[in-house]
Amino acid sequence: MARRFFAPYQSEPVSSLASWARNLAVFAVVAVVVSVIIVRFDFLEPKPALATFFGGLAISGLSILFGLAGFAAIWQNGSRGMARILLAFLIDGAILAYPAYLALQYRKLPPIYDITTDPIDPPRFEALSRLRTGEGTNTAVYAGLYSAEQQRHFYPDIEPVELEISVDRAYAIALQLVNKRKWIVIDDRAPQPPRRIGRIEAVARTPIMGFREDISIRFVPDGDDSRVDIRSASRNFDRDLGSNAARVKKFIDDLNTAADADALKPVKKTPVAPPKVPAKTVKK
Repeated sequence: MARRFFAPYQSEPVSSLASWARNLAVFAVVAVVVSVIIVRFDFLEPKPALATFFGGLAISGLSILFGLAGFAAIWQNGSRGMARILLAFLIDGAILAYPAYLALQYRKLPPIYDITTDPIDPPRFEALSRLRTGEGTNTAVYAGLYSAEQQRHFYPDIEPVELEISVDRAYAIALQLVNKRKWIVIDDRAPQPPRRIGRIEAVARTPIMGFREDISIRFVPDGDDSRVDIRSASRNFDRDLGSNAARVKKFIDDLNTAADADALKPVKKTPVAPPKVPAKTVKK
């Protein structure tokens, strides 16, 4: 009975619109994946790769339109292809979900790309300055008063880190956190006399596209304690969609947690050797 019921349906032609919807969705996946590979492995500059990425998104949108038209055609003439349309919609949804979230962030977050705990005297990009040159690259100079004001309004909790540990321990702990995150360390200078100011410069990459964001961390002694300032800035584009602020906040939280744990460690006392008893001299 089931075979007889499905036989007329199996003889119906497959909707060409449904096939186009599926094929466009697959092509969109290929375009998006290729654009990500291009950026992460430095085959091209970020802007041409972004053009490929947005092209993939546009193809995905076109696939949705073909899918809707195919759905209407199937509803009218009873042709096959609904499975292809559903597959296309599933692929398109997976492609467009994250860009849709970023579009909301674009509207909600400020147009800045340079975040620091000290806008008055931000940590400098010294070793990194030679990497922030060329067309389409943000300079090593801090973004300025407008960026500081926007940061204060949108990210008021980003402030200098005051630690109740020595500047040497603060530097050592921060370097461990940097290595744990697998940031690429460009330069690191431990606190040295007489000023005892330390510095770490490193490069992080965004999770999906792998855009480079530069980081400078400064360590300054404050008596027996220490102060740490952090700066994170995108190398390309004039908006970061909150990535630098999120990075700085997470690093501050982890640094405070690690410093508190370090301060609670018992101080190892070096055993004091008993005084040597002078040998008795025997008088003859």
